[in-house]
Amino acid sequence: MEYGTREEIMNTLQQSFHSLMDTYKLEDIGLFEEQGPNGEYYIGYTINQNGGTYMLHQTYKTNHEGQFGLINKEWTIETDEPNFDDKKGYGSIEEAFQQLH
Repeated sequence: MEYGTREEIMNTLQQSFHSLMDTYKLEDIGLFEEQGPNGEYYIGYTINQNGGTYMLHQTYKTNHEGQFGLINKEWTIETDEPNFDDKKGYGSIEEAFQQLH
């Protein structure tokens, strides 16, 4: 498993902001990060689209040096809306965005 710093991961995600906004007609996009259970860490995007706010992220774990390694390449979509269950298993960010359209 390859490990990288939080900053490296965030910079990589940030580089795609403009193309994602243009391609998917997003109202806004930002970075998302959240500590999960069992040493997991969620990193991805927060987007505003069609009046809703969604978090699209992948799951990482940290090593003893504090670097992050991707557990798997699948993307998850979540939101704070109570009637929306997390949707998991998207093989690419494009696939996850298409689910929101």
